[in-house]
Amino acid sequence: MAFVSDSQAVVIGLNAAIVAMLNGDPHVLAVRHVIPDPAKGVRPERDGLPFGPFEPLGHRTLEAGVRSWVKGQTGFDMGYAEQLYTFGDRGRHEVKSGEGPRVVSVGYLALVRAQGAPPVPDSAWRDWYGYFPWEDWRAAKPAMIDEVILPRLKAWAAAGGTRDTRWDRARLCFGFDGLHWDEEKTLERYELLYETGLVAEARQDGRAFPETRTAPIELGLPMIFDHRRILATAIGRLRGKLKYRPVVFELMPPDFTLLELQRTVEAISGAQVHKQNFRRLVETSGLVEGTGRMSAPAKGRPAEKFRFRREVLRERPAPGVKLAVSRGSKK
Repeated sequence: MAFVSDSQAVVIGLNAAIVAMLNGDPHVLAVRHVIPDPAKGVRPERDGLPFGPFEPLGHRTLEAGVRSWVKGQTGFDMGYAEQLYTFGDRGRHEVKSGEGPRVVSVGYLALVRAQGAPPVPDSAWRDWYGYFPWEDWRAAKPAMIDEVILPRLKAWAAAGGTRDTRWDRARLCFGFDGLHWDEEKTLERYELLYETGLVAEARQDGRAFPETRTAPIELGLPMIFDHRRILATAIGRLRGKLKYRPVVFELMPPDFTLLELQRTVEAISGAQVHKQNFRRLVETSGLVEGTGRMSAPAKGRPAEKFRFRREVLRERPAPGVKLAVSRGSKK
């Protein structure tokens, strides 16, 4: 019989990125954690995704396990979920050699319609752009990209032995030198900021921050362990799926106006879309149908209410919202 040493042991962790729309912005269900450190005392609280280890004797399946942890930590039944990715990089859970088993995290993505605050006090809906402020282009290009990120990435590229390769990577991720900003590259951008020490998780994993004249740079709110990396993966996956699957309707109420639908697409993608083109595509693609009812806004004119046509799932193989985003003002 072969035995596995502690150095070869693996623990399966389960994480869930649960996304909902609140007040026109995409939110993720977060749990506040305090992680004690005997050497440094108790660390400040940080957000994390609902997570916990897979328990083979207690969890019939991986999905049953993640549902159990979500329910226990947030009081929330997450409904439909799909497996997102498996994360197994060494060194992303603050475990040094000889200190414990390797953690392999299995991430899940769930889209829900939020109904009030979660019932557990230590959980809350958080705007995902608080963790990734450089990803929100709805109003304009975030100033931090040119003011903070660009000069640091240029210095990082110049300091490396492969400057051209490093700068090409930065250009492709952030759309520098006139290149296209790809909203789906959320994970690639976060990984680049992590590698260059511009996010707080790099410090907790032993990577030094670049020297600055003031305080260390910390872009966006940090999360525990590699949870911000998992959330970045979820955002990129969801943005991509918008184009070939009607996932946006999982975040919409049963009845909605076309403007509400447009604002939701913009919120998820982090970019503007052309109003007339959007309405033309949605109405001619068979994604929605009128309800015969009108909205009753507090201000402005009433607008027609629509609902999602689920029949479109049988009519076309990829009924997504295939729209080119706009970098200018809304029209």
